[in-house]
Amino acid sequence: MAAPPPQTRSRARRRTTGLVAALALFPALTGCGGVTFADSRTDTFTTMGFGLGDALATDRLDTARTALKTEGLTVKVNEGAFDEQQFLSAVAAGDPPDVVDMDRTLIGGYAARGALMPLTDCLGRERIDTGDYYPNAMAEGSLGGVVYALPDSYDSRLLLTNDQVLHQSGTDAAQVDTGDWKGLKELAGSVARHDDGKLTRIGFDPKIPEFFPLWAKANGADLISADGRTAELDDPRSVQALTYAVSLIDVQGGWSRFKSLRDSFDQFGAKNQFVKNQVGSYPMEDWYVNVLAGASPQVDLTAGVFKDRRGKTLNWASGLGWAIPKGAKHPEAACTFIKNMTSTASWVHAARAKAKDVRESGAPYTGDVTANIEADRIIEHDLWKPTGHAAFDRATRIVFDLARKGFSVPSNAAGTEFKTAWQNAVNRVLSGEQTPRQALDQAQREAQSALDLANEGRR
Repeated sequence: MAAPPPQTRSRARRRTTGLVAALALFPALTGCGGVTFADSRTDTFTTMGFGLGDALATDRLDTARTALKTEGLTVKVNEGAFDEQQFLSAVAAGDPPDVVDMDRTLIGGYAARGALMPLTDCLGRERIDTGDYYPNAMAEGSLGGVVYALPDSYDSRLLLTNDQVLHQSGTDAAQVDTGDWKGLKELAGSVARHDDGKLTRIGFDPKIPEFFPLWAKANGADLISADGRTAELDDPRSVQALTYAVSLIDVQGGWSRFKSLRDSFDQFGAKNQFVKNQVGSYPMEDWYVNVLAGASPQVDLTAGVFKDRRGKTLNWASGLGWAIPKGAKHPEAACTFIKNMTSTASWVHAARAKAKDVRESGAPYTGDVTANIEADRIIEHDLWKPTGHAAFDRATRIVFDLARKGFSVPSNAAGTEFKTAWQNAVNRVLSGEQTPRQALDQAQREAQSALDLANEGRR
């Protein structure tokens, strides 16, 4: 349960252009401006996509800095969210960062087109055991059985409910059941509040477009085949899932009103949507428990699990991964850096430092989930202790349990294009441009075309 990734903290969600087209323009990008990662001093080691949000990040970085210092290298951290165009430009120009921390769902696309180096030699040289990490996180950072990234975070989805809001509406958290689609829709409509035609309280937020893979899986559908080569976006079960998720928004007044209220949330502040009773319940990444514990530890919160339509617990897990770009100036040092950022010892040492900082601030320490199995076991059993805040203690126990049961969208060679296809499809439905069937049929054509093109050279 680390701090939110830099792209979330900055709240900047950049739209990306097609990866295939961008990589095809590599020669033309050589003279592009922006951040330059190459350094006239060969003793400078550069990073991209990594932020220093808390002790969990800074302590691990200190460990990695020390390891590289023995090799005569000084680490330069270019803080901020991963920027696709900046990254592609840097690779094309031959001056990429030495390591990059990026969304693991994009790894396959970059790997397929030669923008990333396989970690095969790295794993052997540093004696890194991939069995130390959650299998689904490793699979996200791999393509065709070859590892291209090691996990840097692990984000589970749990259910967060505002007890005060539900009690005011004559119900309680036990009635929020994502496996009961009929009952959930009734609850969403009854808990929502309007004032002069304006939505002032969301009853239940399905968190789309972002969480569409979770709703599809809840209805028994996968967005892509297990081998990552065949898009399955037009599966009738996916269409049904999207239709339902959108209906949850429609019953509360429609997308325009819904989005307007959601965009107004003070997500990271002391006047967040839970404090102001602006939402009843929704699925959310586990790091938000950490945010609430720091910003509003007295909030009337109940944590639960997301369930599929059979009533079984369902957890979509994702996160960031460390990779080495093609043309990195210090590939062996990059391998050492990645090992020191993701090892059991580094994670545990950093979690201990973070726990100390959090407790000294007076906030409850809600634990950390790292994607490193042994590190998580030690953090759960040795570092985390009940805080006296029952709501946050329950949330922490749920998150540790969920981490062991997560599924991930299979890695694929289209990367950005595949993700963009389904996200754009959901947005077209929300804006009223297309029906769910029309949108996902179009997305299927776009995604499969991108997959076929990306896989052409891999057959």
